[in-house]
Amino acid sequence: MSRSPLISRRTCLRGLGTTLALPLLEVMGWADTAKKSASAIAAAARPPVRLGFMYMPHGVIMDQFWPATPESYLTTPPPALESLRGVLDQCLLMKGIGGIPIAPFNGAPHALELSTWLTAQLPDSRQRNRINIAISADQIAANYVGALTALPSLELATMPQTHKENQEGLNEGYYSHCSFRSATQAVPAEINPRNVLNRLFNQSGTPGSSNSPTSAAAAQAQALDRSMLDLVITGAKDLRKQLPQDDQQKLDEYLDSVRAVERRIAAIEFRQKEAALEKSGLAPSRHRATDTPPIEIKIPIGDKRSEYMQVMCDLNVLAFQTDTTRVSTYIGSTPNGVSYPELGFKDEHHSQTHHNNRPEMVSKVAAITAFNIAQFAYMIKRMHSIREADGTLLDNCLMLWGSGLEDGNKHSRENLPFILAGKAGGTIKTGRFLNTTKGNQGDLLTTMLSCAGVPLDRPIGIATKQISEMKA
Repeated sequence: MSRSPLISRRTCLRGLGTTLALPLLEVMGWADTAKKSASAIAAAARPPVRLGFMYMPHGVIMDQFWPATPESYLTTPPPALESLRGVLDQCLLMKGIGGIPIAPFNGAPHALELSTWLTAQLPDSRQRNRINIAISADQIAANYVGALTALPSLELATMPQTHKENQEGLNEGYYSHCSFRSATQAVPAEINPRNVLNRLFNQSGTPGSSNSPTSAAAAQAQALDRSMLDLVITGAKDLRKQLPQDDQQKLDEYLDSVRAVERRIAAIEFRQKEAALEKSGLAPSRHRATDTPPIEIKIPIGDKRSEYMQVMCDLNVLAFQTDTTRVSTYIGSTPNGVSYPELGFKDEHHSQTHHNNRPEMVSKVAAITAFNIAQFAYMIKRMHSIREADGTLLDNCLMLWGSGLEDGNKHSRENLPFILAGKAGGTIKTGRFLNTTKGNQGDLLTTMLSCAGVPLDRPIGIATKQISEMKA
């Protein structure tokens, strides 16, 4: 077999301080394995497994989320899963995964639904006003694989992590964080897509910042960022000449996707700036009374929440595609205070979950659930469309969508809603609905990390076993 020029997996495109990671190209396997044994070459040439977690609070309407039967799952999915048509064969549903019992914190369902989601453990009841819980599953994975990538993990959120409420005297950080680097250290999430893009390009950006560039200096910096990106992409032409045809196509597709994300972020920033000028009276309004108002990035509760979330999903895909990180979390929203005008109503999510079976409120909760799953479906379909090695990017990912409550009306946690997507490098058997699973969320997380190749010295949280029926 003829070999193309050897290229390391850590090869990047550089220009004036900007670093742009590359997707995994076929020629990269040769570069990293040329002097290794045949078995080592085969193992190293396989794409890495990535782990992603996407969250929605307040549970679901159960009869609109769970398929009627395992046999009907692929052909007649329930309303909540309709957006996953076309990739249901890439997903796995399991009914019967119990959440962690929250006693002695029975009055704190919302403080614990997110903070226990990836820890499967309760906070220290003796130090309620301080963060003291457990390292989360994503950070356990990041500790193992993080040294192999530019970013150990990527934490994203749609809303600022500033909710203040002290149910059962618990620290406010429990309401809005799912990632914990240690028992006492919550990991902040980034809510500004521009900052996420800068982090992927090795520019400055502080997680948790919600400031948008408005000053002349910031605008100049943005223009410089774009010119640097132009130089980097221009430099890709020289690399392209060294690649075989399949890799040339993959590089072209990748650079197109980078440009598309850049354009979408620029468009959001432009509309935000335009809206600010109109609001201050410095510019005439270009919108009719019936037009949808422009969204705001700082507090993304505007009518185009889907656009904002999809940009964040694209950035997650980009980070995985370039092997910039192999672990991510995305908090789609946090408990309380979230509304969805894009769906035609302004009622807050939390208030509607206490519906007492009133049809109008039930339908709104169902619509919110379907909306959030649709954003997850958007990301999964993007991953499924990206070729990688002998399959797709999704084949080498294990993505989890879920909630920390089963039913927001009753705050029940006995049967948490989860959707798994991706085959984790061939270790997960998808295209199934398992309706008699026995296990808890710690068991699920422990099994996920095992399937991703992360060794564990102990089970996660309340786990007592691995869920063997998940596996291929």
